[in-house]
Amino acid sequence: MQDVHTIRFQPGSREELLPDFAADFPYIATRAAFDRAGRRAVPWHWHRAVELFYMERGALVYETPGRQLVFPAGTGGFINSNVLHATHLPDGTQQTVQLLHIFDPLLIAGAPDSRIAQRYVLPVAGCAALDVVRFSPDEPAQAAVLAQIRQAFAIPAHEDGYELRLREALSGVWLALAAQAAALPAGRPDPADGKIKQMLTYVHEHYAEQISIAALAASAYLSERACFRVFREKLHTSPGSYIRRYRVQMACRMLAETTQTAAAIGYACGLGSSSYFGRVFREETGCTPSAYRAKWQDRDIIGR
Repeated sequence: MQDVHTIRFQPGSREELLPDFAADFPYIATRAAFDRAGRRAVPWHWHRAVELFYMERGALVYETPGRQLVFPAGTGGFINSNVLHATHLPDGTQQTVQLLHIFDPLLIAGAPDSRIAQRYVLPVAGCAALDVVRFSPDEPAQAAVLAQIRQAFAIPAHEDGYELRLREALSGVWLALAAQAAALPAGRPDPADGKIKQMLTYVHEHYAEQISIAALAASAYLSERACFRVFREKLHTSPGSYIRRYRVQMACRMLAETTQTAAAIGYACGLGSSSYFGRVFREETGCTPSAYRAKWQDRDIIGR
């Protein structure tokens, strides 16, 4: 299991780049640690792979365009394929540890046209209503699913048969998800989900430059008014606030991973002069750029 300290994105998109995600066995197990001082939130992103996770310590809030769910220690959950989501620590939570299985649904299906894919995998991965699932230890059936998720982490990766045993364990969890999906309306993806992904991609590619609302809206073939509406409905914020927050997240990474001056980083992130950069950075993070660098220099970080 690898410790994840940084989040990267596929070039030209906001889809998360998953390290060591091999085509012949599309699966990784990760341990993600969060703390109030530095790693507090994961920005909005998505990936084809699904997430099955268990909360080992603390608590974490998952946001999707449609809702917000809190996952305290002892609970677990499922994030479906290509679901736009973000996470952050709840107020009052100081430290959180999350264990994750991240895998392509084809790990279970074998092939897109297989019987397993058609009967069990695609109905789950394609169920718009099954975007996020929360498993609670207070419900016996859900407690059994949580036990399966946890036990899968204990399968020795170096032993013969590891891949088959892991797929068997994940398939057991998937059966529970398939039962939930069968009880839900199939539904259709909201077209606005695609629009917000297009605009996030534009911010990702142009955050170092001046970004006008007109240009941002045009990247998704929307009017400026529609741009504001989609950001409000999907991310519960304004385009300007999102751009500012993302620029600060990029500045955090540069402060921790490079030796560039704070002034140079301010301009590289589209935040301008040292004084303006410093003020915005303090408002978003609660500390100065120099204090942040002193704490996190030479340590892998994300905006988590």
